[in-house]
Amino acid sequence: MKKLVKALLFAALVMVLAACGNGDNGEGEGENGEGRLAELQEEGTVTVGFANEAPYAYEEDGELRGAAFDIANAVFNEIGIDNVEGELADWGQLVPGVQAGQFDAVTAGMAITPDRAENVLFGEPEMMYGEGLVAEAGNPHDIYSFEDIANNPDITVIVMEGATGVDFLRESGVDDDQIEFASSIPDTFAAVQAGRADVTTGTEMTMRMAFESADTDDLEIVEDFEQPDVEGVPSYGAAAFSLEDEELRDAYNEALQELKEDGTVQDLLEENGFHPETNFPPEEVTTDSVISGEHY
Repeated sequence: MKKLVKALLFAALVMVLAACGNGDNGEGEGENGEGRLAELQEEGTVTVGFANEAPYAYEEDGELRGAAFDIANAVFNEIGIDNVEGELADWGQLVPGVQAGQFDAVTAGMAITPDRAENVLFGEPEMMYGEGLVAEAGNPHDIYSFEDIANNPDITVIVMEGATGVDFLRESGVDDDQIEFASSIPDTFAAVQAGRADVTTGTEMTMRMAFESADTDDLEIVEDFEQPDVEGVPSYGAAAFSLEDEELRDAYNEALQELKEDGTVQDLLEENGFHPETNFPPEEVTTDSVISGEHY
């Protein structure tokens, strides 16, 4: 009987020790007790998803370029991750990709919004921007605002799928029957050129660069476009992370702040065609203040 009691006590002690040992890794940590940040620093490589949208991120001569790519590259280098493996994806694949672990982060000047913040952890704002409009040459329908589209049910506007401009159009009174979708900015331009849509919209810098690249007399950028008076304009772009990667997001924010303070972020914006002041977010604008609506 004594032998049986001793055996049972020994077994219980083993189970307690095993449980304590298993607890060392901690929730969300790797096999060696390391969090994702430490794993990435040890590996020296981070995988980042970008939308193919100049001037935020795009491929040229086989290399990724653009403001969002350059800023992400600088920030991750600052936290000890030298190799940024960038992958271009359709805009609508970015958030699901980071949620599924396909990407460690995604960034493409992605506007911080309350809805998106339910699905990802946003870093602090890296840039700010308004909206732009491209119409048929001569702007035959006299479209100078989203309200002009709303007031003419015969007008069709085409937008890149997943862009915040869709919400801006709806808030401006544009009916869903007037809105068409495409997977990329070049596709929206092609639709207007082919007469399948009357106008297309996107962020101002994207519209300008895409218009210059299109080099066509069939389209024109609407210089007198009236910015929509809706929540979300101007937009504040930031990197986004999985909801489980708070430590990585916080480290990114800390390094980003240093690069803001020493002027690196402003320089990278300017090198990519942005204005270092008007496209740089004010100090008082934070991700929390944008999500709460304080700065809209």
